[in-house]
Amino acid sequence: MTQRQLFACLLFATCLNTFANTDEGDKKHKSKFSSDPIELKEVTVVSSSVKRINKSAFNAVGVDTKSLQNTTLNLSDALRQVPGIKLRETGGVGSDMQLMLDGFSGKHIKVFIDGVPQEGIGQSFGLNNIPVTYADHIEVYRGVVPVEFGTDAIGGVINVVTKKNARSWHLDASYSYGSFNTHKSNVDFGQHFKNGLTYEINFFQNYSDNDYSIDATGVKHFLPGGGSQQNAKKTERVKRLHDNYHNEAIIGRIGVIGKSWADRLMLSLTYSKSYKEIQTDARQTVAFGQRHRKAWSLMPALEYRKRNFLLKHLDIVMTANYNRNMTNNVDTATYEYNWLGESRYKNGRKGEVSYQDTKAYNDNWNATFRAIYRPVKGHTITLNHLLQSADRKTQTATVDLSNLINKLTVKQITGLSYQLAPTLRWNVTIFGKYYDQRNSGPQALTGTDNTTYVKIHNDVSMLGYGAAGAAYLLTDLQLKLSYERTCRLPTIEELFGDNDLERGKFELKPERSHNYNLNLSYTHTFDKKHALYLEGGLIYRLTKDYIKRTTENVSGTYYGAYSNHGRVKTKGYNIALRYDYQRWLSIGGNWSEMNVRDDEPLQETGSQQANLTYQARMPNLPYQFANGDVTLRWHDLGAKGNMLTATYDLLYTHSFPLFSEVYGNTSTKMKVPTQTTHNLAVTYVMKGGKYNLSLECHNLTDAKLYDNFNLQKAGRAFYGKVRVNIGG
Repeated sequence: MTQRQLFACLLFATCLNTFANTDEGDKKHKSKFSSDPIELKEVTVVSSSVKRINKSAFNAVGVDTKSLQNTTLNLSDALRQVPGIKLRETGGVGSDMQLMLDGFSGKHIKVFIDGVPQEGIGQSFGLNNIPVTYADHIEVYRGVVPVEFGTDAIGGVINVVTKKNARSWHLDASYSYGSFNTHKSNVDFGQHFKNGLTYEINFFQNYSDNDYSIDATGVKHFLPGGGSQQNAKKTERVKRLHDNYHNEAIIGRIGVIGKSWADRLMLSLTYSKSYKEIQTDARQTVAFGQRHRKAWSLMPALEYRKRNFLLKHLDIVMTANYNRNMTNNVDTATYEYNWLGESRYKNGRKGEVSYQDTKAYNDNWNATFRAIYRPVKGHTITLNHLLQSADRKTQTATVDLSNLINKLTVKQITGLSYQLAPTLRWNVTIFGKYYDQRNSGPQALTGTDNTTYVKIHNDVSMLGYGAAGAAYLLTDLQLKLSYERTCRLPTIEELFGDNDLERGKFELKPERSHNYNLNLSYTHTFDKKHALYLEGGLIYRLTKDYIKRTTENVSGTYYGAYSNHGRVKTKGYNIALRYDYQRWLSIGGNWSEMNVRDDEPLQETGSQQANLTYQARMPNLPYQFANGDVTLRWHDLGAKGNMLTATYDLLYTHSFPLFSEVYGNTSTKMKVPTQTTHNLAVTYVMKGGKYNLSLECHNLTDAKLYDNFNLQKAGRAFYGKVRVNIGG
């Protein structure tokens, strides 16, 4: 850190100190915290953990899932009400999913479960496949990430915090059924004994035919005699006939809590598997009839936590997991298919795209060590170290000499932070991080026509640093500021592809970014009946060597591809509002606008040719989106402890360009259209939550919905759910 940067951090802390005011002001503020908690958001402020996250120095928000656990939503759906988050999917149940946070998406955002990184876990255990009942709450960190996570995210972090049931026993079981033959079920059972022994078993599954109707352009019609015809401009209504998906997962945990030598020691084992039929390519231009993908994952994990370890005020956390997963991509058909479900023989040629029966075995290791030391009140020093490795071995029915050399990536991230929090009115944190990555894999020698491969290496390292602070300007008005110079290291998929429709690029450079956040929030309760919450945030990102995902057309099939793109500048804001009236009405919403633009004036480094897309909006990124919801509750309806809840919510996304704005004719340019989704849900809770029934309608108006390129999502759908939640 240079002297100028160090001076800026000290000045930052000094400015926050001016808001400390007097001891009398501190006492007034403490009295506010000693009062009974008030629910200000239907899904954000209830538990002490959620309140702690919302009041931290980092631009973070906690999402309480308790009010959502009778719905059919999954964990990714639960994040939709967070300002700045946009959920993007390529289809129905089990489709590829990306979370967009403040203009960044996909691999820019890292996912954790109980602070343990989920990189390499496999698609069958993704957020869009895990039921919302799995989590107690979800933490969302924007751009600037505490060292505790030891990660290389430049977009932010999603941390799922699971339930830590303190009851002697519990059973939470649910089943739902809905449109497109969709079945979802979940069983969570566990016991906690007086001697500290505890165990838990959690099982869930998802199944869907995904046979919804879509609008396909340029449908190929087979003609007698072997020919075909298609009108590239004609759109026809067809049904997805090869899009079945199912996944199953079981998680077992056993350990002890509350011992003198361990506050928490848990051993867990997670097994998941999935089957996915592949209906189309990356842009919905062709139909497949037999391509499919199978996967499984096995992950043992260990967690150890201890307060006052050896020294008073020294806490340590250690986690480790090993994930072995396999993905089998199969394309061996001797027939070709069209959107009408028709097929014809391909005269002995195998494969609808290219013949393959490829198995990729991935071995992923994650280990973290964290030490938190509080020498005196108000001062906290945190040291965190993360070690991750991903090793891929590939087996294929076809000859591919590159598979003889493993694809390997190893990264280590070390972080050190210091927090000053002398009062409840303000706190400030400064931190530094060191990133190191070692990559190796196959590369074909020039002139050998992919017949000779050598093992090549690509090693990188860099430093990062930042600061974050929060202060109460008034009793109910909080200001947050944060900055980080951060880095994101390429993943094994970006470097080597996925052996199917994603093509990797070994030469990718790490992304480097300057991230700034400014956030202002106001919370107030009037007459113990009316609660008001207001929040506004500004974000600024300047990213160098931005890793951009595009598509490439190879022999008529579109593949995902990755490349570094000079500099990208992001400016944006979020606005959120919520009003609660006692316990029966909650209404709120948020609006986000993210201006992500090309900031590279030249085509390539060292080139003098002007970049035609300079200052243009980055393509295929939503830049204006919003959501709103209204919830009504009728307490003690039918009997004491019963409650009827009715919720309406809408999701809005403004039209955005599929390709760069500077190319092509404006009148014929391809865009993802403006779209609004309306949803309804009714839930009846009996006996204080022991027995629950819910009915839902998604996409009430049957709108045409798209998130990625031309990939169309499901229309109107209906679902019902039964849930039992009992315990002692």
